[in-house]
Amino acid sequence: MQRLLAVMCLLLFLCVELVFAAQRSGDLAQPNSADSKSDIEQILRQQVEAWNRHNLEIFMQGYWHSPQLTFFAGGKVSRGWDAALERYRKEYQSEEHEMGRLEFADLNVEMLGSDVAFVRGAYHLTMSDGKQPHGIFTLVFRKFPEGWRIIHDHTSAAPK
Repeated sequence: MQRLLAVMCLLLFLCVELVFAAQRSGDLAQPNSADSKSDIEQILRQQVEAWNRHNLEIFMQGYWHSPQLTFFAGGKVSRGWDAALERYRKEYQSEEHEMGRLEFADLNVEMLGSDVAFVRGAYHLTMSDGKQPHGIFTLVFRKFPEGWRIIHDHTSAAPK
């Protein structure tokens, strides 16, 4: 029994040492979250600016240009960058639709790792007729060689 207890203590000690060694070597070190958060917030600012210039192509540069991009909105799932762009065109640039003026608020960027972030926030649109659609969103960002991109968007509109 004493031998088993000694072996368990030794294993626990080794595990703790491995964790500390990994932290010292940087394997478990926190990513530079301030820089990453700033980069993500910059992408969101660029999206707002592009939207307010009515430029969906530039707005969409914040999204992962992949068929694996997912977009949840209005109880529907869209898959792929092209489908997301088409959805935006249909909802905001087709006949009798407009883009309005976009604002983001209550942004909260939470780093989940060195290359993944979770973003929560609210959006507010102001339309030319005075209507103000708004809602909330959650985004998952991933860092690619070309920079941070949204890989998943879940947007919920407030009831009209």
